[in-house]
Amino acid sequence: MATDPKDFTAPRYSRRALLKGGAATGVLLLGFTLPFGRARAASAEVFAPNAFIRIDAKGKVTLIMPQVEMGQGIYTSVAMILAEELSVPLEQVELIAAPPSDALYGNPVFGIQVTGNSNSVRAFWKPLRQAGATARAMLIEAAARQWKVPAAALRAEAGAVLGSGGTRLPYAALIDAASRVPPPKDAPLKARRDFQLIGHPLKRLDTPDKVRGRTTYGIDAMPAGVKFATLMACPVFGGKVRHVDDARAKALPGVRQVVVLEDLVAVVADHMWAAKQGLAALKIEWDEGANSQVSSAQIWQQLREASTQEGVVAKSVGDAATALQGDGLVEAAYELPFLAHATMEPMNCTVHLTQGSCEIWVGSQVLSRAQAIAVKLTGLPPEKVIVHNHLIGGGFGRRLEVDYVDKAVRIAQHVEGPVKVIWLREEDVRHDVYRPVYRDLLSARLEHGRIQGWKHRISGSAIIARWLPPAFQKGIDIDAIDSAADIPYDIPHLRVEYVRAEPPAVPTGFWRGVGPNNNVFAIESFIDELANKASADPVEFRSRMLGQQPRLKAALELAAAKSGWGDALPARSGRGVAAQVAFGSFIATVAQVEVDAYGAVHVRRIVSAVDTGIVVNPDTVIAQLQGGLLFGLTAALYGEITIEGGRVQQSNFHDYRMLRIDQTPAVEVYLIDSDEAPGGIGETGTTAAPPAVANAIYAATGVRLRRLPIERALLAERRT
Repeated sequence: MATDPKDFTAPRYSRRALLKGGAATGVLLLGFTLPFGRARAASAEVFAPNAFIRIDAKGKVTLIMPQVEMGQGIYTSVAMILAEELSVPLEQVELIAAPPSDALYGNPVFGIQVTGNSNSVRAFWKPLRQAGATARAMLIEAAARQWKVPAAALRAEAGAVLGSGGTRLPYAALIDAASRVPPPKDAPLKARRDFQLIGHPLKRLDTPDKVRGRTTYGIDAMPAGVKFATLMACPVFGGKVRHVDDARAKALPGVRQVVVLEDLVAVVADHMWAAKQGLAALKIEWDEGANSQVSSAQIWQQLREASTQEGVVAKSVGDAATALQGDGLVEAAYELPFLAHATMEPMNCTVHLTQGSCEIWVGSQVLSRAQAIAVKLTGLPPEKVIVHNHLIGGGFGRRLEVDYVDKAVRIAQHVEGPVKVIWLREEDVRHDVYRPVYRDLLSARLEHGRIQGWKHRISGSAIIARWLPPAFQKGIDIDAIDSAADIPYDIPHLRVEYVRAEPPAVPTGFWRGVGPNNNVFAIESFIDELANKASADPVEFRSRMLGQQPRLKAALELAAAKSGWGDALPARSGRGVAAQVAFGSFIATVAQVEVDAYGAVHVRRIVSAVDTGIVVNPDTVIAQLQGGLLFGLTAALYGEITIEGGRVQQSNFHDYRMLRIDQTPAVEVYLIDSDEAPGGIGETGTTAAPPAVANAIYAATGVRLRRLPIERALLAERRT
């Protein structure tokens, strides 16, 4: 079961003590350190502890969870990995959210405490297995010494060490002795054939409390005496507060105070309704500043101009310039708009500031950064800033930022007692950190039905340059080129370029699927165009070009077979395919659509086949792909943030639409058995759906869509 983070105080252990497997009375504590995986653009390796486990005198195993649960099932999957190697029943493992610490809980991929990029299982697969295996080896060795037999004659099972003749010692009885056993350097890991938990569809640990309404999300945290606040910033990006008339607001029942800061105004009240009504009663004059003329038209014009410039070379193979000369050249441009996150759980942060401390209750994908911003604002030492990390009701990349923590702390500096700051949906949509606008220019030349030359120029924001500056090297954003520089197709002459083009005023950040949600759409749409030019079946053309990609080829063949690829369909119905290698997983997806005479697109079925390596929990992989496909489908059909006069035009779900339940297609997911290390899965469906649907629309109508969201008018035979 998951334990509320407020019930846990991080023990103070030195790095040396962790490395030695430092013991406390009645507790076996195992820390582990492993070299970080090399960041994609980093040149140096760094070492730091990732997490630690503890086993108490009752045999209970506690995992200090290094990753945050936000619906992706990671609490269960990570616990399964640990429990498997430790040889304990899953129900014997208790989870506690890790406190902020890059040193102890840094993600091996990034070197900081972060949950994102679909790498929770990928990053912690080997470290947690090694941690569990090491603890198991120490417990077995302790039993071997007690029984005076070789450790090789013993085995662990169900939280106990077993010997010959039915002898058995539960872990609880071995705690003290195991604490004195030196940790082995390389404890052997279990063979896949010996897995008892991994690979089985086990029930999620977080489900029972969610069903019963017992889960405490950040928005549910209720410290004693808490007040509620909601806020408003200038509708124009970067604008400031000029004057506030708060007389009407302060006269409302329940309103306690109005906090006016340079860039925002907040109303503090006894309850959320009073805060909301108070905010609506304010008369605010804004200084709109320099961005009041920014518009979508201007942003797109600048991006399109930037995309005509030669970019920084991210990858070059052969001689693309020469290979692109001659007959058979095909060119296309693809564009994706700004997108908001619109998380299910409204953005929120609760803060209690006193003269010598700061306590925060929040759901964050970057807990150490949440603590760091509070340290910066308050001037308090880190040990005086306590951050409780809660389960998250949807992150999608939005909670990789700490702007909402920043604002909540600044508001709390003017409030006596704890204050819960909650963003209204309108404020959240209009002041998000948006998925960037992207423009992709692609050109290729066909020869004898194969791609001989390929050029891909990607233009858009460099999120990495802001979010993780050390990883931004030589002008290349490693996220922006993801799934493009490592395109799976066998192309002898290839060039991939990146042009950094920042939109004026608009803040940009990670959005579920990150860089691949742009590149997979552009590449898989263009591959379909090339198949058409070659008069080839889209599945057969891809299979021909995959060359040394047997895992993706197998997924493509399975998805085609399961979807009935090639079977006849009614008029204005079609199937489209997309194949991708993203986040370490190999996925092929077929969408089946029907386009009515008025241009409305009805997605009837989506079939996805995936090789994601060893599957920890099949139910979780299937659920994540289902959810990701629908998330990506929503974006393809409706997702777009537009700007006029420096203002975001959308505000809530009436004009920033979500897919409705009656529009949801049948979704089928097929898992391919694999002995490879696990890949990521949380974002892969999001990147797969848009190109598959766009290609299906072409098959149904003959209209090629190169820009999202889908423009209904282009597909209509009749006017509405």
